Amino acid sequence: MPHTLKLQSIRPITHNVNELTFPRPDGYDCTPGQATELAIDRDGWRDEKRPFTFTSLPDADHLQFTIKSYPDHDGVTEQIGQFEGGETVLIEDPWGAIEDKGPGTFIAGGAGLTPFLSILRARQARDGTLDGYRLIFANSHEKDIILREELEGMPGLKLDLVLSKEKVDGLHHGQVDADFLDEAGLDFGDTFYLCGPPPMEEDVSTLLKLRGVTDDRLVREED
Repeated sequence: MPHTLKLQSIRPITHNVNELTFPRPDGYDCTPGQATELAIDRDGWRDEKRPFTFTSLPDADHLQFTIKSYPDHDGVTEQIGQFEGGETVLIEDPWGAIEDKGPGTFIAGGAGLTPFLSILRARQARDGTLDGYRLIFANSHEKDIILREELEGMPGLKLDLVLSKEKVDGLHHGQVDADFLDEAGLDFGDTFYLCGPPPMEEDVSTLLKLRGVTDDRLVREED
């Protein structure tokens, strides 16, 4: 049975990303990196389920989602972007194969950051530092960077911000491609975490495997 949640708050994060907070249902347990199927509790939308990742800490008394809206899609995320407070949604049980397997390199594209947010936040809360963790975060423009200030302030986290369509001093320009991976000083014997648009995931996954990253050291959501 789905859980019905009433929106407690909505906070803009970027021009097209919002942070939504809901009360946590009794006994609802999820681990960092997991997601759920969410639908808007409104006529005509209850069957339009979409996967969204929890970005709250696992022991918090609330559930939080960081959701990018796509107005041109005329769909669920567009509607969510218009929420003001008090709306209700339906969520299913948590699921997902992305989990914290220890220090390593996280490669995220756009909204693909969200499963890593909860992992990094939980690890920081537990250990006080993210030593040994590196995040390579790719976006089109500087304005698209989700929670940049928080990421830059995470103790011990090595952060690489990559922009494909804009040149900004201090940030990498281009794609997370073969040249980038070869010049980034990576240890391909480490664990790699990967989440982003499907074409990016496929390309980067192939490049990592060509550099010796085995399946057991590549953490991603498989189809």
